[in-house]
Parts: sequence; structure tokens; C-alpha cells
Amino acid sequence: MSQIDEIKSRIDIIDLIGESVKLRRSGRNYAGLCPFHGEKTPSFMVSPERQTWRCFGQCNEGGDIFSFIMKKEGWDFGETLRYLAQKAGVQLEEYRAQKPEEKEEHERLRQALEDAATFYRHHLLNTDEGKTALEYLRQKRHISDTTLETFGLGYAPRGWDNLLRHLTASGYNEQDLVDSGLVTARAEDRDTETKEHKKLFDRFRERIMIPIRDATGKMAGFGARILNPDDFPKFLNSPETPLFSKSRILYGFDRARKAIRLANQAVIVEGYLDVIALHQAGFENVVSPMGTALTEDQLRLLKRATRRIVLALDPDAAGQKAVLSGLEAARQALDRETESGFDARGLLRHEARLQADLRVATMPDELDPDEIVQRDPDQWKQLIEQAQPIVVHVMGALAAGRDLEDAKVKSEIAAQVLPLIEDIPNPVERDTYRQRLARFLKVDERALASGQARGPKTRRARPTAEEIPPRREAAAGSKPAISPAHKVEAHLLGLLLRRPDLLYRLDRALQENSLGRMSPEDFVVTDHQALFRLVRESLEQDSADPDRYLLDHLPAPLAGPMSALLEGAAELDLDDRLLEDLFRSALAMRRRIVDDNISQLRYLIEEDQLMAEPYHQMVMQHTRTRQLLDRARLTQNGHK
Repeated sequence: MSQIDEIKSRIDIIDLIGESVKLRRSGRNYAGLCPFHGEKTPSFMVSPERQTWRCFGQCNEGGDIFSFIMKKEGWDFGETLRYLAQKAGVQLEEYRAQKPEEKEEHERLRQALEDAATFYRHHLLNTDEGKTALEYLRQKRHISDTTLETFGLGYAPRGWDNLLRHLTASGYNEQDLVDSGLVTARAEDRDTETKEHKKLFDRFRERIMIPIRDATGKMAGFGARILNPDDFPKFLNSPETPLFSKSRILYGFDRARKAIRLANQAVIVEGYLDVIALHQAGFENVVSPMGTALTEDQLRLLKRATRRIVLALDPDAAGQKAVLSGLEAARQALDRETESGFDARGLLRHEARLQADLRVATMPDELDPDEIVQRDPDQWKQLIEQAQPIVVHVMGALAAGRDLEDAKVKSEIAAQVLPLIEDIPNPVERDTYRQRLARFLKVDERALASGQARGPKTRRARPTAEEIPPRREAAAGSKPAISPAHKVEAHLLGLLLRRPDLLYRLDRALQENSLGRMSPEDFVVTDHQALFRLVRESLEQDSADPDRYLLDHLPAPLAGPMSALLEGAAELDLDDRLLEDLFRSALAMRRRIVDDNISQLRYLIEEDQLMAEPYHQMVMQHTRTRQLLDRARLTQNGHK
């Protein structure tokens, strides 16, 4: 149960509305004068069965306890959520509004990072020391000046305190620079509080600097690559700060998000410069986990745009070695700062929990992704198209260079691949992979089904709580039933979340048919109403890209519902017929609401003959609306 559902289960709508509206029993429902407009005839109805309210009069609006409080108090969804949670005694552990002083601090740190990026860029383009780095980027990595500008690349000069002196002279205090991750102290000085004993110095020196931005495009930190091959480590990231969490950020996602949605596919590569080179070549649906093993937080970020994800591993990546050395691929022995891990079993668990489609593309000829795309862009496209499911990739990696006619080799490969297959929750996929492994090894499938192919028998440990898929993301057969009406809402809203700009065109199509533009009242589900308001707000503001605004202002309790809606729309083609689909869905939603309103009014007429005439007039109003909806539907069908 979500926090929103828990709140609704604890607060009875009759009690809540009854605090400010005098209600009287009318059959199975309650009636009263609408609190939102002046009237003498009760047109305000509350249903205890449905836990909903509706004004059949001037307002022509309705909803649940959330929409009632929002309309009554003039609050936004976040304020209403906090009020009702407190009233219901529900602890909103995931929702925390940023304090003004915290927001101010974060803005100050972001500005320090922006100023640092300007400092590094100046040293790359306008200093003698930066010429070596600039030549490396232009000549060896083939990065154009336009791309250098687009991604804001720079150079950190030699010396221990160049940036420190520059930024303190610009008005930043030392603590701001420490908190932003731009400067650091010697290990023995880090616990020292006094300036006299703490020696601060620039974290990045003599390195190519790569600004890292979060999903909304705001500065979060830096990645830095060596120029001198004798330096170590090869790549150095900003430390964990209030703005930078390496496990939650994907490099390039702010620029790749739209391309990922259009392609309905995300490609993950190892390095920053791979991302930059691929974007330059026109493959903009590419991101990087910045040298760490891919985390579920990063996958969830991608799932907002697509469920199809391809891992393009470098031929010499530590993950490839880990596959050959035993598949569990725990990375304790690897340098997390410089190498990425490929944990086949972990990725399969991510895939199951997130209902994603994870595949692996291996780079040939000992070439990195940027080298392949420079040599032949069509080859890169083909490699991604031919990406294999994780289990198939592991089978090939384990068999590479080995004699598959040797019975012991077959047994060893089967013993390592079968546990991966058993981890797959979908029985059809499990059977398919067993059959494929049997054909690959040229053995009878019954030998694989009987155990670990004569390999060592292991008893599978009971899964931990983290390994058990959440109920709402379980297999399709175990999902709770969803009404057709809710499915239509989810379909329409999922499309608008992927393409907010289409809302203007949908509004125009409705108005051309004498119908009002879309509103939260067109939705029945509370989550859908709140998310639609957010979509509308994202289009009516001009301070940020709508996609960025959505992510920046999304209350935490709505993150799960939004992810589910995007997932549901991920497989749909965003083609020219999409507007027809949206228009048809909007008409269906309104037709359902109108039919429901007419049905309720007719029931009220039967229950209360004294009020029959006013209710008859309301029925006529809704009947006229239904006629307009039917006419619009017929017009649309006539254009097909």
C-alpha cells in the first residue's frame, strides 16, 4: 500500500467533508450545499462507498479527500499530503520539503561548481599549460570545438591551490569549497577544526575536467582524467557531497533523456569521453555510470524514460574478467575509482525487480566505444542492435577460447550459467534459456534440468528482503486487477509524462470540438490528478525545460507511480498517430465520468422526488456534454 492509499484508508470522506459542509443522508449517498459556490439547491454529493465527492452544479468537479482539501484550502499537492498525513497519523518518511536555508546552501555550492567550471575552461582554452590537454582532446580523441563547448570541458592546472585562491578571492569561504568537493585536506588534517592546523588544497590538479550535471541539468560535481600516463588514478570523481552521489547520477543523462525516450532505448558505456564522442556522432541516447558498478538507483532513473537498456562494455573492462572468473563478480578486489564491474546475477535481479530489458553489447577488436564510432558509426549501430540478453552474453563469454567438445568444459559452463537461469522469475524465460544452453553445449536438456549438470550441488540461500521484487512489480499474473477506466487514465497520463508538449495539442483538439481543455478533474485516481497538475505546471512555467521541472518538483511519494506510468508507456511508438490516441483516450475518460454522473443523478431523483426538478436539469446538462463527446468521437472516426 502506498502512503497515499494508507492516508485514504484512515480518513473517512464523510467525516472530513462533514467538518465544513452540512451533509444529509440521501439514499446511499450524502448531499449538501456546495462549499465552493453559492447555491440554494444541493448539488454537492458525497459517496461513502466510493469515498468520492462531486458537485453536479456550477463547479462540475469532483474527486477524493486530496482534491477536496486542495480546492478548499488552495494548497498544492505537497501541502495537502503533509496535512492529511498528519491528520491520519501516517509518517511521511520519504517526503521531506527542502528547508530554505538548505536550498540556499545548495545553490551556493552549485554556483561554486559553475565558477570552477568557468575557471577550468579558461585554463583549457587560454593558457599555455592547457594547450597539451586541448591538443589531446582535439587530435587524439577527435572532439570538436562545438562539443568541447557543449559539454563544458576544461583543464585543472598544476599547483596545489590555484582554484582555492581563485574562488576565495571571488568571495567563497573555505567551507563552501570543501562541501562542494573542490578542495580537500590532507588525511591527517581532515578531523582538525582550526584553520591553523588544516592544510587545504585543490582536489583536481593537472587533469582534463568534465563537469557532471544531475538529471535536471544542474551542476553536481566533476570527473577528471589524467594527462600524464604515470599519474594515478586514471579517473577521479568528486567525493560524496550534498549535491553529488555517484551511485545516483548518470553522466550525460540530462542531455540524453529526450533521445532515450525517442529511441525507447538507453545505452550505457564505461567512460565520460565515450559518452561525449557518441553524442558528437549523433548517438545521443548514451550515458555512463562514471566508473562504478551499475546501481538500481541509476536504473530507476533510466526507467523513467525507457525499459530497454543496453550495456556496452569495453573489451578490457574488469567486468569481462569478472565474468570469466566466476560470475558473482563482487568487486572487492577491484579499484572502484577506475574500473566498472559486471555482476551478472546482480543485473538479473535488477532486471526482475524493475521489469526492465537489460542486454549486453561487447566491443570487438579491442576497441573502446569512442574508437568504434570514429571508425564506423554504422558498426556501432549494428553492435547495439545485436546486443544480447545477459544470460546469453555470459554463455558466450565463458565459452570464448575454450573447447566445447570437452565434457568438463561443458559441465563447468553449465554449473555457472544454470544458477543465473534459476534466478529469472519468469518461467517461460527460464525454459527458453535452458533450451538455448542445451543447444549451445550440445547436450540433452534433461541433463540440465536434473541439476547443476553434474557440477557441485549448492543450496540456494533464502532471498533477502532486498532481493524479493516489490508486489507492484511482480509477475503479471500476480498483479492486482486494475479497472479499464484506470487503465485509460494511466495510458493517457503515461504518454503526457513522456511528451508533456503534446498537452497543448490535445487541449486544442478538445476546444475545436467545443470541449474544455484537460483538467485534473478528468482523472479519478489521486496519483493521476496530482501528476497531471505537475505536467500542466511544467508547461506553464518558463524557468526550466518541462522534463527538468517534472523531476525537480516531483514529491517523493509520487516517484513510484510516475515510474510505473512511464514504464507502461515505454513500449509505445511516439508517432504521428499519437495525438489521435490521446484524443480518443480523453474522450473515453470524459464519457465515463458523464455516464457515471447521469447514473448518480437518476438514482438521486428516485430517492428524493422533492428534488427531482433541479436534478433533471443537471441530467440535461450532462446529456448535452455527452452528445458533444459522441460527436467528437464520430468526427475523429470519420477522419480515419
